[in-house]
Amino acid sequence: MENVARPWPALWSLVIGFFMILIDTTIVSVANPSIMEGLNTDINSVIWVTSAYLLAYAVPLLITGRLGDRFGPKKLYLSGLVVFTMASLWCGLSGSVEILIAARVVQGLGAAMMTPQTMAVITRIFPPDRRGAAMGIWGATAGVATLVGPILGGVLVDGLGWEWIFFINVPVGIVGFILAQRFVPSLTTHPHKFDIPGVLLSALGLFLLVFGIQEGETYDWGTIAGPITVWGLIISGIAVLVVFVLWQRFNTGEPLLPLSLFKDRNFSLANIAITTVGFTVTAFSLPLIFYYQIVRGLTPTQSALMMVPMALISGGLAPVVGRIIDRVNPKFITAVGLVLMSVALFWNALLMHPDTAIWLFLLPSAVLGFANAGIWAPLSSTVTRNLPPRQAGAGSGVYNTTRQIGAVLGSAAIAVLIQARLAAELPARPGAGADASPMGFGGALPAELQEGFSTAMGQSILLPAAVILLGAAVALFFAKPKPVQGWGEPGSAAAAGTATADTGTADAGTADADTVGADKAAAERG
Repeated sequence: MENVARPWPALWSLVIGFFMILIDTTIVSVANPSIMEGLNTDINSVIWVTSAYLLAYAVPLLITGRLGDRFGPKKLYLSGLVVFTMASLWCGLSGSVEILIAARVVQGLGAAMMTPQTMAVITRIFPPDRRGAAMGIWGATAGVATLVGPILGGVLVDGLGWEWIFFINVPVGIVGFILAQRFVPSLTTHPHKFDIPGVLLSALGLFLLVFGIQEGETYDWGTIAGPITVWGLIISGIAVLVVFVLWQRFNTGEPLLPLSLFKDRNFSLANIAITTVGFTVTAFSLPLIFYYQIVRGLTPTQSALMMVPMALISGGLAPVVGRIIDRVNPKFITAVGLVLMSVALFWNALLMHPDTAIWLFLLPSAVLGFANAGIWAPLSSTVTRNLPPRQAGAGSGVYNTTRQIGAVLGSAAIAVLIQARLAAELPARPGAGADASPMGFGGALPAELQEGFSTAMGQSILLPAAVILLGAAVALFFAKPKPVQGWGEPGSAAAAGTATADTGTADAGTADADTVGADKAAAERG
């Protein structure tokens, strides 16, 4: 029987670890110059500090999601949290960039173990028609982390040194472990047979694809070493993933990825939509930050503060939107949110000139806040609504994998586009495209180049603005949510009475009332 007596404390316990993972994807970028100086290394090596983490994070998500179904999401989450926390300590103690990169790989593996379990637990302890508020908190966490990461990174690096962007994870990880151990229920496990060929094929295919896309710009989309080329890796990765899908289709045992999940229209469409979101969220920040720092001379912390309206509005509205989508068709909220994101990015593009009043950029930042609030919770709720409990981990693994692949695509695409637009807009500066970084411009851009640089950044941000419109079009085809009947597994607490987790319209302060209701329901069943 699944103990879902207190779902809200369980959710808040998981949010701590999820928040820590999300911050760690952005906080390191602020510390790159300090890491270069402290470890006496070059920019290419420092880039790998982030690339290694993202690669180790993205590749195993399908596998770790399925492992959560097999061994229990709580066990996988806690194990991943221990790995992540210990690796963070290792990162801070690293004496060379090679050791730091190795520690970041282990840290990424810990994050991959944790992430699918957060959605899987929410899917299993909140009934589908009361899941929106919980997903609203999950989405608000993502929005706030985009602000806190760069600001916290700037404060820690300036005040204590780059090591502390990793050391800070240790006390947070310990608190998160204690809370998760106490409040996250030990959910029923399902006797899955593990698909070893599927594991190997998915890991190899995703590694080749993600590595090829992620490192394409580093090798100028050409030769990496000997006969190995970037496009060779990408094509090989796609080919291996095709073989993986075919194996999942004809596997007579239990596949790693149940293709039956994609028979659900909303599951398939929501995965396409979150891919466009991952692409856009990753891609739009780079030209915007370059504009703020290189053209307008803002510090990293000041640049992050330009995102304050987005984070505050997103964090405040996401739980409200979560409650609303439990009552209305989420496709309209999702589509509006995605369109608003596109509007905000087009607006930023129009404002990108050297003499634009800097406060005007706070307006599209606010629109991004409304957009974020309308995206994360509705998409997460839509993709998980029809998942059977025994496949919650597999489904959340797919969802997080597609989001990460979208992010990798966005990162690679925006790097290529920025280089191309700088080469076109700054013809008087030889090699300007290759120097498209704060390092390349020495932190100060000559006045005569500012207009061209601003134009190039504005043109670059049009790509994510267009891609997110594709996500909006996809969202319009979401099917209307079906009434929930007989949710949960036979004999489980969820099936016996959804009142135990029926807290979609409550807040964290009603946890004790939930417990009373659950105890009463348990007594009636006893």
